[in-house]
Amino acid sequence: MIDYYLKGKDEKAPTLFMLHGTGGTEMDLLPVAEHLSPGSSVLSVRGNVLENGMPRFFKRLAEGIFDEEDLKLRTKELRDFLDEAALKYGFDRERVVAVGYSNGANIAGSLLFHYEKVLAGAILLHPMVPLRDIKLPDMPHLPVFIGAGRNDPICPPEETEELGQLLAEKRADVTIHWENYGHQLTLAEIDAAASWFRKRF
Repeated sequence: MIDYYLKGKDEKAPTLFMLHGTGGTEMDLLPVAEHLSPGSSVLSVRGNVLENGMPRFFKRLAEGIFDEEDLKLRTKELRDFLDEAALKYGFDRERVVAVGYSNGANIAGSLLFHYEKVLAGAILLHPMVPLRDIKLPDMPHLPVFIGAGRNDPICPPEETEELGQLLAEKRADVTIHWENYGHQLTLAEIDAAASWFRKRF
């Protein structure tokens, strides 16, 4: 996997694990990381699946229809990468907060759906429910921020609410922030996520 690591000045702050949207790169969300927690170390990774030349984190069969077998495989691959990166770069593996947008948010959500204590928290920006009919691990008090658009054609509000409910049923501490926009990231959304992050970390 192609990755970018920047060691932060604040050793107490969690490491931010940045996961881009379809067609993005490991550099796309660095300004978001700076906005969320300027002192944090940052590990940003490029998805290693290509769709028409655009990097993604897992395959899909069509818009909004995931290749579930590939998603499971890539989720394990990403977890293993995170374990190895913690050793390579020397950050605290138990203090990692994933920050994902769109396709990146979906694979971050899949990490939570598959593995207990895989993350210390997550900021999911315009995510979908990664998988259904799966038994989720317990997530007591795990802080999760979901940023969503009420007019998002890719992730309709019902999908956002379902994801929030699934996580909350496993005792995650879920905050959903709504904007009256579509699938794009907005500064107000990032500001809300930064405020949330400061309160919890």
